[in-house]
Amino acid sequence: MEDDDNMFRFDYSIDFLQWALTPPGYHKEWLFGVRGGKKNKLYGFISGIPVDTVVRGKQMKMAEINFLCVHKSLRTKRLATVLIKEVTRRVNLHNIWQAIYTAGVLIPVPISKTTYWHRSLNPKKLVDVGFSSLPAGTPMARYVKLLKLPTENSIKGLREMKKSDVKVVTQLLNAYLSKFDVHLHFSEDEVEHFLLPRQNVIDTWVVENPETKDIKDFLSFYHLPSSILKHETYKTLRVAYCYYNVANTVSMEELLRNALIIAKKADFDVFNALDILDNDGLLKELKFGIGDGNLHYYFYNWRVPEFKPNQIGIVLV
Repeated sequence: MEDDDNMFRFDYSIDFLQWALTPPGYHKEWLFGVRGGKKNKLYGFISGIPVDTVVRGKQMKMAEINFLCVHKSLRTKRLATVLIKEVTRRVNLHNIWQAIYTAGVLIPVPISKTTYWHRSLNPKKLVDVGFSSLPAGTPMARYVKLLKLPTENSIKGLREMKKSDVKVVTQLLNAYLSKFDVHLHFSEDEVEHFLLPRQNVIDTWVVENPETKDIKDFLSFYHLPSSILKHETYKTLRVAYCYYNVANTVSMEELLRNALIIAKKADFDVFNALDILDNDGLLKELKFGIGDGNLHYYFYNWRVPEFKPNQIGIVLV
């Protein structure tokens, strides 16, 4: 995955792919590729994982299809079509007939068109590598000052999530997601897998009331760096992606601001978020800039009217 100008390329780690592709109940045969030649080289790959999807109150098992990739030398040989047909066949064998997937490209017919927003955490580096540009007439020193974040978290009781928090986080997450027209329903095992902190993969922080020890809020973001392809000094762009956040005792804006502070302290360069869930109205306030990238959501074999981004409650990594 590269941008249109071939300046940045996703740099998936093995740990990240294992996290994304092996949740509880995953099927090994849904993760497959095509190899060939003397060196048994991998020329194409596709993956699916089972998810409990809720669409306007109707819950059904779906496959979440992801990581479709084809070697550059074979992009015109219809290998992607073969991979899609084969993953469909394998999913159907489990009596699952619907799927959800996302794509940057527009193909008929998306259920929603969402937009990426970017919050600079290291503006000097981002301008230097060509990820963003200085606003007209703004010196770098003023731009850096404008985007400066507090050095300490503002929410009392904010700490990293522990295994003992899984049950309450599951309840909070499912209750929050239920207000969106399209969302996933998570089991405790899935929350443990997807939200428990993993080094260089996922960060989740809960807000524990200092007196009662109750947890009513949490924030999370996953780590997906990009390789910088055409720069002499910098080789990696450290990128945090907004995941699932639940705010009950604090505002969502304050929760997201603390996520930015945590990411900045962990040396991330930029924090990305889609305008889905409750994000849309908050991103401008938090000094996110709108990106030029769109992410389209699709259903396979399930027709619905188009949803607005704020009706979507699913984050696909």
